[in-house]
Amino acid sequence: MDWLLDANAPLAATAPPGIPHRTPADLTTLAAYARHLNADIVGFQEVATPEIAAHIFPPDRYTLYITHDPVLQRTGVALRRGLQVVTHPDLTALNVTGQNAPHPLRSGLDLTVVHGATTLRLLVVHLKTGCWDNPPTEKAHACPLLLQQFLVLQNWISERQKNGEAFVILGDFNRRMTQHDPFFQVLGKAGTLKLATAGFASPCAGGSYFIDHVLVGGAALGWLQPNSLRTMLYTPDEQAVVSDHCPVSVHLQLPD
Repeated sequence: MDWLLDANAPLAATAPPGIPHRTPADLTTLAAYARHLNADIVGFQEVATPEIAAHIFPPDRYTLYITHDPVLQRTGVALRRGLQVVTHPDLTALNVTGQNAPHPLRSGLDLTVVHGATTLRLLVVHLKTGCWDNPPTEKAHACPLLLQQFLVLQNWISERQKNGEAFVILGDFNRRMTQHDPFFQVLGKAGTLKLATAGFASPCAGGSYFIDHVLVGGAALGWLQPNSLRTMLYTPDEQAVVSDHCPVSVHLQLPD
């Protein structure tokens, strides 16, 4: 859901003049895909305000949460109405360049979804771009920053493991991860993880590996339904106005 911006949004005054803006027709198209997706939990990236996201995820069906970053493209989540939520501070440590950097990196959106007696800790991320499949020893500017972000995620996972929490990390990792990727192995040092996209090619990216991922850990490992990975594609004539990313989803079967 890239460049989902409104000319009247609070952050619009700081947007470059040539930035693409969605038309009402574009928003209607996006909303139709969201209805077809029909998910209980939707992580999204590159959205300026909750008000804009509400055009896609209407308030009568979804509750919206978004990070507090002072940037145009923020990370958020849409949760189906009826789900109880405990919010946590944004994972600002993912901004490894600092708030005063010319292009600060995005925080992660951190919350707990409560369903009956079951809880699921959720982290939605949008990580540094440019280190698609380079080795962690790469000295170009993108890879050292991405590696620092993965170390932050490793610490977050360690906390979840220590607390015995079921958890999911989802979003745009900007990394073509596999189970053998050294960046993924950095995360695996914190505990057993399931990379739902491992071993699959993305039909949205012309058959290359996914960069949008769903990582599952803790008790949620037992909730992930086998062979439930799906990628929703757009019609060719709508691709340009919808997004350069396709929704990637899995099915979790909670105990209750």
